Amino acid sequence: MNQRARVLIADDHPMFLDGLKLLLRNKSEISIEALANNGPEVLSCLEAGHFDLVLTDLNMPGMSGVELVKTIKQKFPDTKLLVLTMNDDREIIKEILFAEAEGYLLKNAGKAQLFQAIDDVLSGKTYYESDVVQLMMKQIKSEKKSEDLLRLLSARELEVLKLILQEYTSKEIADQLYISKQTVDTHRAHILQKTESKTLVGLIKMALSAGL
Repeated sequence: MNQRARVLIADDHPMFLDGLKLLLRNKSEISIEALANNGPEVLSCLEAGHFDLVLTDLNMPGMSGVELVKTIKQKFPDTKLLVLTMNDDREIIKEILFAEAEGYLLKNAGKAQLFQAIDDVLSGKTYYESDVVQLMMKQIKSEKKSEDLLRLLSARELEVLKLILQEYTSKEIADQLYISKQTVDTHRAHILQKTESKTLVGLIKMALSAGL
């Protein structure tokens, strides 16, 4: 890299912001050009001048982290974005990934990981640390299990299963669906057979792992 990358750091905790600035000040490839405490301040800085990299938290006042990331990528597509946060919610991570942020790093990462993430993002790569990737893989597996379950069971069997998960008795399920208790028991047996669940507890664990 011939000239130092211009970097904007955003976080609403002054102590963390100062500590991060201190940590990065001797990294020769970058120059910390601005600090921000919230989403609107980040956007104001970007509108006022060019930055090569924004390193931002998600939980800041003024606007949601997801909204901030989407806005940056829409309005300033040439600016690289590395999220540095404690937020390990799988749905949030998925939204950030779909918004095409170049990196996602949890705040409990070490200095070496942070430096590697910055180098990778600035060189045109992406950096989603292993813990984040594992969370995403669990989400993908859960969604696949849910899809498999939807294909495996009939619409009526899914109705019965969801009521089982709500702790309805066979009699209550029968009343709810306007069918006989015997029919409900037949559906229960078919559900156990199709899902290869040996017990009701096993069935519930399987259904919950599939997102139901």
